[in-house]
Amino acid sequence: MRKAMILAAGFGTRLRPYSELRPKPLFPVLGKPLILHTIQHLRNCGFTTIIVNAHYLGRQIINFLADQPDIIIQKEPVELGTGGGLRMAMEALGPGPALITNGDIYHTIDYEQIYAEHLMNTAPITMVMHDYPRFNKVLVNKDRVISFSETAEPRISPQNIRLERLAFTGIQVIDPEILRNIPAGIFTNIIDYYEKYLLNGGHIQVFTTNKFWHDIGTPKDYLALHGSLLPRQTPGEQWMPLNQRGFYRAANAHLGSNVTCKDWGIIGPEAVVGDNVTLERVVVWDGAMIPAGVTVKDKIVPGVWEEQGPE
Repeated sequence: MRKAMILAAGFGTRLRPYSELRPKPLFPVLGKPLILHTIQHLRNCGFTTIIVNAHYLGRQIINFLADQPDIIIQKEPVELGTGGGLRMAMEALGPGPALITNGDIYHTIDYEQIYAEHLMNTAPITMVMHDYPRFNKVLVNKDRVISFSETAEPRISPQNIRLERLAFTGIQVIDPEILRNIPAGIFTNIIDYYEKYLLNGGHIQVFTTNKFWHDIGTPKDYLALHGSLLPRQTPGEQWMPLNQRGFYRAANAHLGSNVTCKDWGIIGPEAVVGDNVTLERVVVWDGAMIPAGVTVKDKIVPGVWEEQGPE
């Protein structure tokens, strides 16, 4: 039985003010909450038990997943961080390897392949890395992590060096027993814990991928993800195209007369768009409302649109 955990308890600070309305894993991507994309991907790869931790706006996540029988909700009454959250889940994860994935990423990385690779190596941790210049901070030698410090120097002989900096994708497979030394019930950053583990001679295996990967860490990132996806794929059968460049509306969205849709965009279920509106590169959330006569460009619309809305 394959087990997985989605880390979904974070505050989404860089996504404010939108993350004050809903937690990052519930942000809609291609018209449905991001966490559903992740859950379906895990199920398709054979993971039959999925743990989701919840803290910030946790009630929304708990209610949203209440009817999912293969989901175990881990309620965290205090902020535990990535390490503390994993430590709390250790018993539920059990003795076998578990796949861990961040709740704020959209990607095409094959979970099943990563899991199989972990089973073939001797390291208790396999971290998925990629070349992503903005986040290339992890020092790697061939297929092993050397350090998570940006200033680290290798402690290996020159003839064995093939160093590079890569970015952690937020996806890993671990043997849960490796979490035993994390103090229970207190905030711990898993990367800080891994750095100490390496200093004590630990082994972290690297799996490198070049598959599509995108996070939604900031509003700009969230819009850029849609800019990558919408021109290339449809959100689904219940979505109607409004132009040939990747602009879609939910079937039950309400559009006024003379609405102009430029470039890409998406208008969510039960959203209302007034007359004489121009939309360009926008993500309009479900139930949002845009008044008549405005132009909205390069924006997220989470509720009632205001001319001086948040950037």
